[in-house]
Amino acid sequence: MTKKAIFFDLDGTLTDSGEGIINSVVMTLNHYHLPIPSQEVLREFVGPPLDQSFIKHGVPADKALEAVEVFRSRYNTVGVYENYPYPGVRELLEGLQAQGHRLFVATSKPETTAILVLKHFDLYRYFELVCGATADSSRVEKADVIAYLKTQTGISEQILMVGDTAFDVVGAAEHGIKTIGVSWGYGTVESILSAGAIAIADSTDELLTLLNS
Repeated sequence: MTKKAIFFDLDGTLTDSGEGIINSVVMTLNHYHLPIPSQEVLREFVGPPLDQSFIKHGVPADKALEAVEVFRSRYNTVGVYENYPYPGVRELLEGLQAQGHRLFVATSKPETTAILVLKHFDLYRYFELVCGATADSSRVEKADVIAYLKTQTGISEQILMVGDTAFDVVGAAEHGIKTIGVSWGYGTVESILSAGAIAIADSTDELLTLLNS
């Protein structure tokens, strides 16, 4: 079995953070007196950079970073804990680690918050390094996070990305990295495949098999 370096997305891949993110988005849109979209549309806020999503839903571009701070005022104190690991994730990480794979997190979530979440659920110990967005927005896009992660580690193994949205696939592809998509998150299977994912896992057991194939 070939040992690999595996980059995991966080939201929608390892943990279901939708409730906390969506509740905090609703509070932010209310703050700007903007209409609240359907739950289906609100799900689209999970994963992509928040400033872009807020602009898409009516926040003026010059207020987008301010909107992210409004969002964080609730999310960082309450919403971050409206969250839970997907079934089988812990067993998946334990299995991969036992097999000698190197595990990392590459997320568009702020890095400090990502570490807080992983430590809260006792998942942090499975990863060599957790990389995410910076507070000053100098590193937000998934491709930028992956670039930073690669510079921080001496990775010689084959790299695979695991994520639940097309953003993960596209960001990884900018670095020549292939992605296995997961169907239990917040992106559609169709969009993940259209972006170029090499496979879709419908369960953590299936993901383990794909990562070892």
